[in-house]
Amino acid sequence: MNELRDIARTLASTYAAKATELRAAGVEVAATKSSISDIVTAADRQIEAEIRSELARLRPEDTIVGEEDGGTAGEGITWIIDPIDGTVNYLYGAMPSGVSIAACRGADIADLDVLAGAVAEIGTGRLWHAAKGEGAEGPTGQLKVSEVDDLEVALVATGFSYVPRERIHQARVLSNLIGRVRDIRRMGACSIDLCMVAEGHLDLYYEMGLGVWDMAAGKLIVEEAGGIVTTFDWSHGKQMTLAGHAEIAASFRALLRKSNSDLPGRI
Repeated sequence: MNELRDIARTLASTYAAKATELRAAGVEVAATKSSISDIVTAADRQIEAEIRSELARLRPEDTIVGEEDGGTAGEGITWIIDPIDGTVNYLYGAMPSGVSIAACRGADIADLDVLAGAVAEIGTGRLWHAAKGEGAEGPTGQLKVSEVDDLEVALVATGFSYVPRERIHQARVLSNLIGRVRDIRRMGACSIDLCMVAEGHLDLYYEMGLGVWDMAAGKLIVEEAGGIVTTFDWSHGKQMTLAGHAEIAASFRALLRKSNSDLPGRI
């Protein structure tokens, strides 16, 4: 586990620094995906290609799955790469964005056992990492999730789809939530949001329609910090992901479902 964690954190740190250098030289939008606002930059592709090359050198028997070039899980160790999480932030030079790398086991991409992972923030170099059963560490040292148990004083983060119809629905759900919690944050990088939950700088995080690359490393980091990350069926045929301390996450899940069911003409 620790060997896998060492590789993940070294690569995450190295390529967060590389992405910072590339950002200073200017960002080129290479393609769009689900909508015109859902972008891929040339840096996304370059960073993923270089991480793949380095992993192939270090661990030639392992399988690699990346956000940009895809792949399928293998029978042994599978590495899950998000070369730049928070690409729109990266395009604008806004914070945060990060490089996320996780080592997993399992042949089903939807049900991987995450063994080790690391997230490094582009621009600052802040690093969070974990190995299964070994705890999680970050810039502040050993990580521990918040134990706030009252939703009215819970700071909650979320994210939105790039598909306008889904985004509108998410905003309507949010309108039913915002008066029941301390406040809402939308920062734009799932992996960093999860690390902030692990650090106790956020009490909860929820988002619909995440990819495995968005959350593989962050999920382990939250769990090793004493929290839970749960996924369940939601709207538009998508899954909802919720992270935080188990007790408050259960309360928020009930509130989230009620906020959705209370919408007129909900989907």
